Amino acid sequence: MVSVLQNVAIDCADAYELARFWSRATGRPLHPEDRPGARETQVLLAEGPVLYFNQVPEAKTVKNRIHLCLRPETSRDQEVDRLLGLGATFVADHRNPDGSGWAVLADPEGNEFCVLRSESDRAAMNS
Repeated sequence: MVSVLQNVAIDCADAYELARFWSRATGRPLHPEDRPGARETQVLLAEGPVLYFNQVPEAKTVKNRIHLCLRPETSRDQEVDRLLGLGATFVADHRNPDGSGWAVLADPEGNEFCVLRSESDRAAMNS
């Protein structure tokens, strides 16, 4: 017998607004019952667990020990630009001159996440 991963929980100051950012970032909808001011919200991913946002009183103070990694459908660099336009901030650049590596961004509440190379980026590097 095993356990099934139900959701990835993210503590935050404004559950609805942070869920809206991640909904736009992933292109996936919020739970149909989520509304502004909700203390708990969800982004319904296409596969696997949901992203669950739980409003808490304390602020984020240290680096995440667990973070999300995104593999874009477009190029990694195009996706970094798109996410910055949605309100993410640039944290660290781990991209290499040969095209490998990743970029570390933070969502509007400071939660770090990585943007990996897309499949097309990876294929171009291997050809």
